[in-house]
Amino acid sequence: MHRQAYLFLLLTTLFWGGNAVAGKLAVGHISPMTLTVVRWLLMCLIMLPIGWPRLKADWRTVRENWLFLSALGFFGFTVFTVALYLALTYTTAINTSIEQAGMPMLIFLLNFLFFRHKATWLQLVGLVMSIVGVILVAAHGEPTRLLALDVNIGDAIMLIGCIVYAGYTVALRFRPAIHWQTLMIVLSGSAFISALPFLAVEIAAGASYLPDTQGWLVLAYVVMFPSLLSQIFYVRGVELIGANRAGLFINLVPIFGTLLSIILLGEAFKAYHAVALALVFGGIWLAEASGRRASEARKTTGSRAS
Repeated sequence: MHRQAYLFLLLTTLFWGGNAVAGKLAVGHISPMTLTVVRWLLMCLIMLPIGWPRLKADWRTVRENWLFLSALGFFGFTVFTVALYLALTYTTAINTSIEQAGMPMLIFLLNFLFFRHKATWLQLVGLVMSIVGVILVAAHGEPTRLLALDVNIGDAIMLIGCIVYAGYTVALRFRPAIHWQTLMIVLSGSAFISALPFLAVEIAAGASYLPDTQGWLVLAYVVMFPSLLSQIFYVRGVELIGANRAGLFINLVPIFGTLLSIILLGEAFKAYHAVALALVFGGIWLAEASGRRASEARKTTGSRAS
């Protein structure tokens, strides 16, 4: 079971790493809100004939939980996608990839705040290390810029998207007992509908444009891989090993994203990127190792007591 989860989550992070590159390749070839709306529309249309029997069987549960499911689609799919593609018009794919690496620690923090998951002091140190690493990237290696609120708007938008997606990951624990095909249909459908106002604003601002050939190729990639397959794999991975452990796999996104950005986009890898990656990964390792030791200690204490 765990090996299956690991494979699902590995492929998920590979596709997400490629999503940042695809979003950068989309700039000037398809507008961000057009990409978002068409992405979720096509995913919903692809999933409908595949999952129609499951949707009918789960319809009563869907109706009873429509508000919660719509919120999942809005925050997990629409808001995060809008944030990513909009951010990439202002910042680099490497930056957005590394910033996404902060999500495991955000997930850990939310579980601690809302569900009182116990934390060791080493886990808290790891949390701080990861946050510092993400801030370093957002400040482009100059933390003093934060004091003057001189942060690239793209990096700021991406950080908001990461916070939202961390909340979505934690909220998945409350999703109703419906088939994954039903879940994907409902979430992508609600994402399409909730993305329409963003597209309307983009059109009103005169910033919307239809895709050219490269735009269609980017759209094809994001529909099949970051949208369809990665969402399915991620939900299944969370089901198998839980949100905290599944969230840790997101630390692979900056690795894939950085490598693909250098290879495909020719982006520069700077010293502060290396320092930030070391802080983020070091913090995650410290938190995970400490949590694992604490869990093993509790099991040992419990077995002795029995």
